[in-house]
Amino acid sequence: MLRVAVPNKGSLSEIAAEMLAEAGYSGRRDSRKLVHADVRNDVEFFYLRPRDIATYVGSGALDVGITGRDLLLDSGSDAREIAHLDFGDSTFRFAGPAGAFTGIEGLAGKRVATSYPKLVDDFLRERGIEAKTVKLDGAVESAVQLGVADAVADVVSTGATLASAGLEIFGPVILESTAVLIGGPNRREGIDRLLRRLRGVLVARKFVIMDYDLEESKLEAATAVAGGIESPTVSPLKEEGWVAVRVMVTSDEANDVMDRLADLGARAILVTAIHAARL
Repeated sequence: MLRVAVPNKGSLSEIAAEMLAEAGYSGRRDSRKLVHADVRNDVEFFYLRPRDIATYVGSGALDVGITGRDLLLDSGSDAREIAHLDFGDSTFRFAGPAGAFTGIEGLAGKRVATSYPKLVDDFLRERGIEAKTVKLDGAVESAVQLGVADAVADVVSTGATLASAGLEIFGPVILESTAVLIGGPNRREGIDRLLRRLRGVLVARKFVIMDYDLEESKLEAATAVAGGIESPTVSPLKEEGWVAVRVMVTSDEANDVMDRLADLGARAILVTAIHAARL
């Protein structure tokens, strides 16, 4: 069986479980269950702390896993990134007391509180800056106020949490992270199938199928509006000079494409969600 590590909690857990279900795999029904065997698909899922997944996969104890790129890089394990999964996006930045830092050069000799010490150490070392990292497991924004650190390195979305603690962002982005599929030293049968299925889910989430009827003389103009992955599928209609067109378009552009096709005279424009795909 292919042995797959899945986050058991946290921001990655629920979406990872949904993605695997959409890819055709069965999952655990009891959240306390740590191992689930999907016999039909010859896969065994292990539900682990997201921070531990890269260690297990990198050691070869498990074949592949889903975790954050930040956790992979911070782990120091031999696991490698196979593919990004387009969820769980986060940005890592430095922050310090308002006006205290103008750039990361000011961190030399200072204490930096973070939940990702290796990631931060590597980032600073590559830029020739020596600072002391203070490892905390959460709520690092309080570290400066409590005198534990001079600055912090943490996940930033709007920056509101840091601002409420009297901190402001400075310096370059440390890392743009996202959920990734990672692999270890063992290239097991079933990994390629898992990857194809997950990529199929990503396509299904990103695209929709659009069907419409159009005068054949306007087909070239319509194709310029929506050309599809390769090209639209075109079929003749009983009505002379008209064709039925089917094409894939990105979900976020669907309504705009419908408007533009309607302006060209298209009718019976229908949009259908994609459940699964292989491209």
